[in-house]
Amino acid sequence: MSTPAFVVIAEFQVKPGKLGAFLEAARDDAKHSVADEPGCRQFDVVCLEGTDGTVVFYEVYDSRAAFDAHLETPHLERFRQAFPPLIVEKRRVRFAERQNP
Repeated sequence: MSTPAFVVIAEFQVKPGKLGAFLEAARDDAKHSVADEPGCRQFDVVCLEGTDGTVVFYEVYDSRAAFDAHLETPHLERFRQAFPPLIVEKRRVRFAERQNP
């Protein structure tokens, strides 16, 4: 049996009128995470239906160590610099283990 993947779920409430800029920064982080990090299996940027600017990141890594390596990347630093003026709040990041392949 394989080791469960490490899942990160991050949620942001984006300011009105700032969704486009937020998504541009988020897509850059997601694209580089998947392309440049061997331990990143998946990085989805999701806009929740029925909400006004709620964006969720669903990230899947090989392990906690792979996620920890993500925290040190230049593309994440770009995102960290870009998003604060674009959001109302950043909600608590949640962690989970994915049980299916």
